[in-house]
Amino acid sequence: MRLVRYRFGDRIAQGFLEEGVVRALRGTFFEDPLPSGEEVPLDDVRLLAPVLPSKVVAVGRNYAAHAAEVGGEVPEEPLIFLKPSTSVSGPGDPIPLLPISLRVDYEGELVVVIGRLARHVRAEDAYRYILGYTCGNDVTLRDLQKTDGQWARAKGFDGSCPLGPWIETVLDPNDVRVQTRVNGETKQFASTSDMVFGVATLIEFVTTFMTLLPGDVIMTGTPEGVGKLEPGDRVEVEIEGIGVLANTAMSA
Repeated sequence: MRLVRYRFGDRIAQGFLEEGVVRALRGTFFEDPLPSGEEVPLDDVRLLAPVLPSKVVAVGRNYAAHAAEVGGEVPEEPLIFLKPSTSVSGPGDPIPLLPISLRVDYEGELVVVIGRLARHVRAEDAYRYILGYTCGNDVTLRDLQKTDGQWARAKGFDGSCPLGPWIETVLDPNDVRVQTRVNGETKQFASTSDMVFGVATLIEFVTTFMTLLPGDVIMTGTPEGVGKLEPGDRVEVEIEGIGVLANTAMSA
């Protein structure tokens, strides 16, 4: 099932997508997720970021080839950092090219959406806590990432976390293709089977020290092939079994 958050007229709602039709929910994905009876053609709505998480938990260097290309080693345990809720944007929203940086990079990733409160979750139970999966772009101010020493500014700025276009609830995340295209040219191509730490392991690790709330997301890391964005560049993150998240880079 594909879950969508969307704007229709002056109203924001949640629903599920079937054969080009959005069927609205009476409540949310997490509370009272029952059909309201309202149906709207997909072409008549604007898709938004599928969730508004309280926090975005991101994973660094989770593909060995990417760790090598940025000059780092594969960590012995997951390398975790946070992006604030204000970093989240949706399909079609611009990627801001901030004047404080000379290099803004794309990073296409599989994103896990948490479905219920999760604390001290064992890896073998992890999938019970997942609502579904979406596409994400961990946009990074690469030069500031290197000079700041910590990544709050480089990875936490407004608009640095496009998510979408929807949440796919039926997916085996352990071997799906992740592809990033810039202006139609493939820049990143890998399988999630190449991840150093898989989805279940990440959930177990994160919940040993942090409570995940319904709607929180885990960005599982990016493959090799990251690169600089220029004004007007169209970035497409495509994940097998989910869909395509598209955004255009624009000078801020």
